[in-house]
Amino acid sequence: MAGVNMRLNPGGIRELHWHKEAEWAIMLDGFARISAVDQEGRNFVDDVGVGDLWNFPSGIPHSIQGLKEGCEFLLVFDDGGFSEDSTFLISDWFAHTPKPVLAKNFGVSENDFDDLPEDTDRTRYIFSGKVPGPLSSDRVSNPLGQVSFNHRLMKQQPIKTSGGIVRIVDTTNFPAATTISAGLVEVEPGAMRELHWHPNTDEWQYYLEGSGRMGVFASEGNARTFDYQAGDVGYVPFAMGHYVENTGKTPLRFLEMFKSPRFQDVSLNQWMALTPPELVQAHLNLNKAMMAALRKDKWPIVK
Repeated sequence: MAGVNMRLNPGGIRELHWHKEAEWAIMLDGFARISAVDQEGRNFVDDVGVGDLWNFPSGIPHSIQGLKEGCEFLLVFDDGGFSEDSTFLISDWFAHTPKPVLAKNFGVSENDFDDLPEDTDRTRYIFSGKVPGPLSSDRVSNPLGQVSFNHRLMKQQPIKTSGGIVRIVDTTNFPAATTISAGLVEVEPGAMRELHWHPNTDEWQYYLEGSGRMGVFASEGNARTFDYQAGDVGYVPFAMGHYVENTGKTPLRFLEMFKSPRFQDVSLNQWMALTPPELVQAHLNLNKAMMAALRKDKWPIVK
């Protein structure tokens, strides 16, 4: 997986383009207008704000434009080899297609392309534009219908514990995101993301707020500890046990990201609680108080 943090000024346009990779995103600040058209000819346009998500599958053309407040967002791609240099830009394609071919394709005169942008390589990419009007003014009627590529994550019912909250998003509640799943984790001071592991894939993390410490168990007597703060990226290889502890005095917020259609984790606490107690005691010589404290239900955050 790969990530890009991007900011657009009011009216700023991330031009019409598409990727070989799927693009998953979360809005960090401000508001934006996003648009796309899928392979069935269905179209999409909507406004997104802080905490909202979008996912454009690979090959689906789309655009992003900052509204009057401007915006900042995190883009996540489902291939670690992603490069902006391999993005397909509409202006780049026009600049490298003969005008007679363009004229034939659109059924117009070659002279109708005399005012194409002068740039010849990366052309537009990000450029200034007018701040869009109301959403209704940008909606395009379509007899083939509309499609949805976004999700209101902050309106989703979270998993709450005494130490914080988790919002999990995958194909069960965001069908457009078929290759990326995620958890938005908020850990209160003094609490931690419990000891656990993921049985299906690696974990890519992005720290949004606060400070934390992660310990990773890699088997064969190997373990490492890392400190993180806002803006840092973390990584946990497939199946390695780990925890994330809030080491600060303010909430710790971070994203757990997976190249998978489903979010999956295994709780150490729950595993032990649902295993015959005599077997667990034989391994670890735990006393009765410790055995009684084991939980059969999963608590993603403990305090």
